[in-house]
Amino acid sequence: MSKKITLVVLAFFASIFLAACGKSPNVTANAQGTEIGDTIKLGVNLELTGSVAAYGQAELNGIKLAVKEINAAGGVDGKKIELVTKDNKSENAEASTSSTNLAIQSQVNAIVGPATSGATAASALISQKTGVPLLTPSGTQDSLTVNSDGSTKEYVFRTTFQDSFQGQVLAQYAFTNLNAKKVVLYYDNSSDYAKGIAEEFKNQYKGEIVTEATFASGDKDYQSALTKFKDLDYDAIVMPGYYTETGIITKQARDMGITAPILGPDGFSDATFADLAGAENTTDVYYVSGYSTNVSLSDNASAFIKNFKAAYGSEPNQFAALAYDSVYMIAAAAKGAENSKDIATNLAKLKNFSGVTGTMTIDAQHNPIKTALMVRMQDGKEASAEAVEVTK
Repeated sequence: MSKKITLVVLAFFASIFLAACGKSPNVTANAQGTEIGDTIKLGVNLELTGSVAAYGQAELNGIKLAVKEINAAGGVDGKKIELVTKDNKSENAEASTSSTNLAIQSQVNAIVGPATSGATAASALISQKTGVPLLTPSGTQDSLTVNSDGSTKEYVFRTTFQDSFQGQVLAQYAFTNLNAKKVVLYYDNSSDYAKGIAEEFKNQYKGEIVTEATFASGDKDYQSALTKFKDLDYDAIVMPGYYTETGIITKQARDMGITAPILGPDGFSDATFADLAGAENTTDVYYVSGYSTNVSLSDNASAFIKNFKAAYGSEPNQFAALAYDSVYMIAAAAKGAENSKDIATNLAKLKNFSGVTGTMTIDAQHNPIKTALMVRMQDGKEASAEAVEVTK
């Protein structure tokens, strides 16, 4: 790294520190953006190793497929998309560093990722400071796209729905579709993602929560908590968290003879969940998803599944599909754009975009208006998927 670049990077970090300490009301004031050159440079900031690498690897596959298709069709305005990929190692601090590297040193025009809410939150300020838009395929925490004063973050977008929406879907589906009038709420208290979903579930659920318990990321033994509510009177267990813990919990619950339906958020959506739980235990398990191979949400969904299977030898999950859509959304926003700030402006105006995860319109807070699905698993496999329209 040259002395000049070193000084620029140090000055950049100093400006972030001062903005954070002084709570600057407009961190985007000096955002310069990056110019689009001979190619459209697309940064990728994903969890490719570490605790939630399954999400990042699936999303990278979706990204690569989309880029291959777009470039084969002539690119955007005749320009090919060039990928610059960084592994944030499933660590929030590393995600921030990766975004800094992509925006300042690599001068990318947009960034896809991170996959998780915590890593996205850690990266968002970089996009706000530089004017390089960040589009998270699967970060669901409500606050990701809004400032503390309620205003919208100009350069932060998402392709999936919010935690609060998932909490509403779980509450409605449990009470109405499963007729679960009494539930156990068991969630990851170390995760903002899980806590946000659990809180909204409590706000929206019309039945009785007979008991509430928590676990923490990295835990391995859940039998003490499961024993406490094993013999209570309830119709279902609602379990906000990631597959890394919830898969193990499901196995231990089933091994203890707990047969009640288990409901969770999109954090369940990886084949590793069934691997950890055991196929025989992954029955009457339901989770919120923005995508399913069993439901066609758009005209191009079938072609996507076919092309993905040809490229990778397996069917795409929702993370692959969301990342695939993210690239096409950025490609649509890059038409006619001269720089990264133009891409952000166009993303904010995106309406009726037809993706494989459904038709999307970006709302005033940079969230997609789209349909949610509830996936039912039987014997370790997806058995069905049902569209859920949330009613107030």
